[in-house]
Amino acid sequence: MTDELVLDVEAIRAQFPILARRVHGDQPLLYLDNAATSQTPQPVLDCLQDYYGRYNANIHRGLHCLADEATAAYEQSRDTVREFVNAESTREIVFTRGTTEAINLVAQSWGRSQLHPGDEILVSHMEHHSNIVPWQLLARELDLKLHVIPVDEQGVLDMQAYRQLLGERTRLVAVSHVSNALGTINPIAEMSTLAHQHDAVMMVDGAQAVPHQRVDVQALGADFYAFSGHKVYGPTGVGVLYGRAALLEDMPPWQGGGEMISTVSFDQGTTFADIPHRFEAGTPAIAEVIALDRALRWITNLHFDLIEDWEKRLLTHATERMQAIEGMRIIGNAPHKAAVISFVIEGAHAQDIGLLIDQFGVAIRTGHHCAQPLLNHYGLEATCRASFAVYNTLEEVDHFVDALERVVTMVRG
Repeated sequence: MTDELVLDVEAIRAQFPILARRVHGDQPLLYLDNAATSQTPQPVLDCLQDYYGRYNANIHRGLHCLADEATAAYEQSRDTVREFVNAESTREIVFTRGTTEAINLVAQSWGRSQLHPGDEILVSHMEHHSNIVPWQLLARELDLKLHVIPVDEQGVLDMQAYRQLLGERTRLVAVSHVSNALGTINPIAEMSTLAHQHDAVMMVDGAQAVPHQRVDVQALGADFYAFSGHKVYGPTGVGVLYGRAALLEDMPPWQGGGEMISTVSFDQGTTFADIPHRFEAGTPAIAEVIALDRALRWITNLHFDLIEDWEKRLLTHATERMQAIEGMRIIGNAPHKAAVISFVIEGAHAQDIGLLIDQFGVAIRTGHHCAQPLLNHYGLEATCRASFAVYNTLEEVDHFVDALERVVTMVRG
């Protein structure tokens, strides 16, 4: 199929109004902070405007025309997400505010109801704080044990150590599909198989994976899989939790309110809605959920094989050029890697590089990337991170590296 299809990057770029912006006077915007937030194409922007301009209404509980239209569009998005991640049923798709809320939902609902003192949770050294802190809080409260899967100098998980950490008290393995700080693509299917051999549940943070590769939760063996809309060309404020129906059915509600109930009575108490609505208390981010549908359709139509090939070209070209800069150290050189480059340069502070390169119109990320344990492992407090998307070009890579070389010269005096 890919031999017959071509990824027209210029046509893709034309769908993103923000990419035509000029910053700091007359500098063209070069956006390389996609791991934090991707930009939004015009079809998704149009979808948001269409909702607010034509059928803005609350969902599920109204009988009028607008409510029917909004509800239908909202639930259509659930089916689009189901297809996007290859879930078995729409009952397995829960809408959240983002990956962080999705992970906290699992921790507070599944974790509180299923874990007991002495049970063990495994996380990796490369996790985002949102896949560390909820488990730390739960472990402290329930007297659980938290073990860390180490990474090597290349940024690859130590699978031998992982096998050794798995034991009869392991109840949960929580790992990222793709590291936001390193770009490492983890072997989730293999890890899931090993976890299931010990009757452990597999929780996957997929926030950095869904923009770059096709995701099949059934093939991966994920029991829970979370991602955010704003990292996959959609709006902010919306995310997804996929959970196997058998697990969700045994989980109590996390938040109480409207929509997640079946009946409420002062005399007889409250009974709760079936999954997934049990976990969607109150008025959700209706417009954002509907726009997420459009974003997922948009990226799927580009074909993930073509996306992966193009982003690999960007990554390879950027890596080769950056390695020629004196004092350059790229953090994370896993053989299986998404289009993310974290780096430090001898004699130049990450914050200084970020501020100065911005003057050339180049937007990158600096800091610890919500991955402080990982950076500490490498003896660092901060790195610079350039992260690429399908709309970036090889010319932009060259402009970025040229600007980086100028900044390094300025910093070093």
